[in-house]
Amino acid sequence: MEKIYTPQKEDFEFVEGRNLEVDTNFASQGYWRGVFVHFTKNKFAITGVFLVAVIMIFAIFAPVFSSYAYDEIISVTDEGGKEIVAKALSPQFAGSAENLFADKTFIFGTDDVGRDLWTRTWQGARVSLIIAFVAIFIDMLIGTSYGLISGFFGGTVDNILQRFIEIAGSIPTLVIISILAIFMDKGIGLVIASLLITEWIGMSKIARAECLKLKEREYVLASRTLGAGSFHIIFTQILPNTIGPIITQVMFSIPVAIFTEAFLSFVGVGIVLPQCSIGSLIEAGFGNITILPYQILPPITVLAILMLGFNLIGDGFREALAPKLEDM
Repeated sequence: MEKIYTPQKEDFEFVEGRNLEVDTNFASQGYWRGVFVHFTKNKFAITGVFLVAVIMIFAIFAPVFSSYAYDEIISVTDEGGKEIVAKALSPQFAGSAENLFADKTFIFGTDDVGRDLWTRTWQGARVSLIIAFVAIFIDMLIGTSYGLISGFFGGTVDNILQRFIEIAGSIPTLVIISILAIFMDKGIGLVIASLLITEWIGMSKIARAECLKLKEREYVLASRTLGAGSFHIIFTQILPNTIGPIITQVMFSIPVAIFTEAFLSFVGVGIVLPQCSIGSLIEAGFGNITILPYQILPPITVLAILMLGFNLIGDGFREALAPKLEDM
């Protein structure tokens, strides 16, 4: 019987001077790490992150550390005991004006009621961001689930669900808002309800399209063969592979939600005074634009920065999730 030779350590000689460093250009990396690398290399996307982060930091901390509450009417008492309200004061810093309010700072000035516009601007940005994030998060849950179920089951189920979407999408948004305004009080609840009814349709269409593309893949067939249920396959096999396009859609939906909230508040069916949002501040500034033009500048600037920032982030995610060959 022939003896099998077993290689020994001394049979091999290590070659000196070899470069054993791993070439990072060709090293294997996960999908999400690749997305992160492409996203961080996009200067416009990073600029968008910076702009949104700055606005969010001010929205969170500025009202907390401000000297005035967002609904506080600022006033002083003169020598005769008469109360003087700080109505329509231009932007000023302490000691920069010869008036009864020379010792106070109003970075953005005050409105025609006597409230500090600096505090109200960042409080309004906070309210608008909360409304947008809450509405879009719920829309993502509803729209994604609806689209995945419609695309996965297909046939009669898909036809019925898609006809419902066509009917819902054919109703003008203003009609829906007008009907809601009849049965609901003005305020945050009405704005969120309006966004929930109108913004989930686009999310569902993207989820359905991705599901139609993925449900015939081999791993789905393998799960079916092993006896997995339909909803198990939808939410554990297909959903994780649709996260990329959904995240991109969310990034583009947030500025739409912020703009919609601003529009609703501007036309008078949104936030109720003394509460404020970006839209209500723009509406108040627009009413005084001929005599107090400085009042409309802060909320419009914040709205423009938010819209620009989220759109840049959305573009960055879209390019990072599907990079072009020349960017690889």
